[in-house]
Amino acid sequence: MFKTHESETLFDRARRVSPGGVHSPVRAFRGVGGVPRFIRSAKGAELEDVDGNRYVDFCMSWGPLLFGHQDEDVAAAVHAAIGRGWSYGTAEPYSLELAELITREIPWVEKIRFVNSGTEAVMSALRLARAATGRNKILKFEGCYHGHADSMLVRAGSGLAEMPVPDSAGVTASTAADTLVAPLRDLPAVKAIFERHGREIAAVIVEPVPANNGLLPQTEEFLKGVASAARASGALLILDEVITGFRVAFGGMAARAGITPDLVTYGKVIGGGFPVGAYGGRADLMDRIAPMGPVYQAGTLSANPVAMAAGLAMLKKLKHGNFYNALENATEGLASEMEKIAAHAGARVKVQRFSSMFWAVMGDVKTDDGVVRAVSEIPSTQKEVYAKSFHRMLGHGIYLAPSGYEVSFLSAAHERRHLDAFLSAFKGALGA
Repeated sequence: MFKTHESETLFDRARRVSPGGVHSPVRAFRGVGGVPRFIRSAKGAELEDVDGNRYVDFCMSWGPLLFGHQDEDVAAAVHAAIGRGWSYGTAEPYSLELAELITREIPWVEKIRFVNSGTEAVMSALRLARAATGRNKILKFEGCYHGHADSMLVRAGSGLAEMPVPDSAGVTASTAADTLVAPLRDLPAVKAIFERHGREIAAVIVEPVPANNGLLPQTEEFLKGVASAARASGALLILDEVITGFRVAFGGMAARAGITPDLVTYGKVIGGGFPVGAYGGRADLMDRIAPMGPVYQAGTLSANPVAMAAGLAMLKKLKHGNFYNALENATEGLASEMEKIAAHAGARVKVQRFSSMFWAVMGDVKTDDGVVRAVSEIPSTQKEVYAKSFHRMLGHGIYLAPSGYEVSFLSAAHERRHLDAFLSAFKGALGA
C-alpha cells in the first residue's frame, strides 16, 4: 500500500496559498478524485514522490520528454548553458542555432519566433493572421485545445457557429463572437460555415491530432478538406502542433499528412521539457511581426538560453536517431495488448493510438468506423470508469494523466519491464 501522508500535508499547505493548491487545474486530481502526488524527482521513465513511492510515468510532463526524464544529452546541454548564464535579456547565438535548424529542415517554417508557452504562440499567431488578412473571425474546432487565450476558450452554442459560448468566466461575449466553432470530423459543417462567414474568417486553427479532449484522430481527407476550404476563402491555415510537432514525426503532422500550413505553433518537444513555445511560417507573414512590421509581440524571457540549449539538444537527437518507428511500434504493441486484456476481462475498452500517444476509451464506441473522432462520440461512462481505473493503477505504481480526457505518452526511456508493469496493473484494474 502506497503512503500518501506527505503529499496530503503538502496539498493542505498548497491550498492555503494557491488556487486549488496547484498551478495548472488538472494537477489537482479533480477529474479522478483523491490527493495529487507531489513528485520530488524523476529519472528515465520513473517518478518518485515525497513519500518515497515510485511510479512508472506515462504522463511524461504532458508530452515533451521523448527521451524520458533527465536525458543525458539534454542534461549535458542544460548544464553547459547554465554555466554560461541563465538569462541575458538580449540577442544571443543559441536561439539562432535552433531557429536555423528548424527553418532548414521544415520547408513551411521560413521564419520562426520563440515565446514561452503554447498559449503565447497561438495568441501571437492569431493576432498575426488577423493583421495579415484584415479580418476578425477565427474558426476553431470543438474538442481542440489551443491554450487559455480568451478567444480560444470558446465552445459551440446553439446554432453552432452562430452563437459561440465562452468556456470560462471572464471571457466577454464580444470576444466569443469573433470565434466560430465547428465539430470535428464534419466537413459539410465546415463548408457551411465558410459559405456563411468565409469573407470574415482570418484563419482556421486546428490540432491535426486533437489530444487534449481525448485522442481524436482525424482523417487526412478531413484535414485536407479543412485546408482547402480555408484557402478557397482567403483564410490562413494554422496548424497547432504544440503536442504533435516533433513527436509524431520530425516535421510533425504537417509532414505526415502532406499539408502545408501558413502558420504553425510549437511547444512541448521544442523545449526539451523547458517552458518554450514558438510560432512560424511564411516569411511574408512573419515579417509583419515587430520590429519588422506593425504586429506587436514581445517577451522578456523569450528564447531563454537554457531552454534554447535544451531544445537544440532534443531536436538534434531526434533528427539523427532511428527513433520514431520504434516508438510507434512499441505504442501499437502496448495498445493491442491492452485491448486483448480488456476483451478477456469482458470490459468495453478501446485503445486509440497515434504515433507514441494512446488513450483508453472506457465504454461502447458507437461510430461507423469504430473510432472516436469527436467529443460527442466519447462514451458517457468515460469519466467515472477512468477515475476508478486510474486509482487502481496508481496503487500498482503506474502514473497516468489524472483525467479521463487526457492522453498518455510513451518515451524511449520506457523499457519492456515498464510496459509489462503497466499491462499487469491494467489487468488488475479491469479485474477489480
